[in-house]
Amino acid sequence: MKNEIVLKELSTAELKEKLDAERALYQKMLMSHAVSPLENPNKIKESRKNIARCLTELRAREIADKK
Repeated sequence: MKNEIVLKELSTAELKEKLDAERALYQKMLMSHAVSPLENPNKIKESRKNIARCLTELRAREIADKK
């Protein structure tokens, strides 16, 4: 719930930057996990959900702009 509030307060450019950073972190964690197991593999799932949250907010703004 707290994460949604933070995303809504960001500008679109900041949100895109956060999305890019989160995607890079996700890819890095996947590669690290393939070589040697991560200490907390749930962070991969959390990162994937954060990416989805960013994409959802971007799409909601795109729809709102069209109206």
